[in-house]
Amino acid sequence: MRVVVIVGGVGGARFLLGVKTALGLPAIGEGAAPHEITAIVNNGDDVWLHGLRICPDLDTCMYTLGGGIDTERGWGRVGETWVVKDELAAYGADPDWFGLGDKDIATHLIRTRMLRAGYPLSAVTEALCDRWRPGVRLLPTTDDRVETHVVVDDPDSGERRAIHFQEWWVRHHAALPAHSIVAVGAEEANPAPGVAEAITDADVVLLAPSNPVVSIGTVLAVPGVRTALAKTEARVVGVSPIVQDRPVRGMADACLAAIGVATTAEAVGRHYGARPDGLLDGWLVHTTDSAEVPGVRVRAVPLLMSSVDATADMARAAFDLAGVSVE
Repeated sequence: MRVVVIVGGVGGARFLLGVKTALGLPAIGEGAAPHEITAIVNNGDDVWLHGLRICPDLDTCMYTLGGGIDTERGWGRVGETWVVKDELAAYGADPDWFGLGDKDIATHLIRTRMLRAGYPLSAVTEALCDRWRPGVRLLPTTDDRVETHVVVDDPDSGERRAIHFQEWWVRHHAALPAHSIVAVGAEEANPAPGVAEAITDADVVLLAPSNPVVSIGTVLAVPGVRTALAKTEARVVGVSPIVQDRPVRGMADACLAAIGVATTAEAVGRHYGARPDGLLDGWLVHTTDSAEVPGVRVRAVPLLMSSVDATADMARAAFDLAGVSVE
């Protein structure tokens, strides 16, 4: 079976562990099974820092599936140290609000070196995965430069300006009200090699419980991705990232407010919409929630990713709603 999962960072990575388990694969690393999983990963969070190209969502998925993630934080390397970060601070190097761990820097050095040598991000990601063996084909949404920016009122000058999503999210903790969120460059971008083909040839497409605006939304902002989703004969099932009117993780409520969508499972489902004009054939919500999404089959199941087994049950429910057997 060919499975495509559209994902963001921490939530998407953890959901992939459950998808692998549901399909009989080991959660961590590779394993033999008659299934092919392709994760199409948001890379609108990518940013240049200290001369290095940082791809947070791709790295979080790679480390999580390869067994190198710090499971308590959900991001970064386990056993990380911060000597370089401290040395940069001693020099007064800006920006000082985004910390790069020593182990993590090695990944960024290799990526930056390959990018500057002319390799596209998709090829770089494949090379990095040779070490981690995630058991899932990780594809950036695009090899073109797409970066999410947020329009805010500058806290010092009061003037309206756009800042990189990472500055808004990490430095300001999404506390500055967002007037708009824009995936800069997305409209001119093309899907990375293999992305459109994976979607059109899939047996099922799943939307992970990732941020609907800056993760899933940025992936969908690349026109070729939406075109492929419109063409595919696979059923598309989404998993709500909202439980009891709150994000399961992160600050998705601040992002939803910026685009005028309420922080409810129903509102997010309606925001995605029913195919063919929208995205969904099915929508999973948590057992405490209810939702009516016209034209979409809605089912309530436990959606808290408290363990890999619990997440695998979520994935099985998504496959079942798509009419696909994983037995």
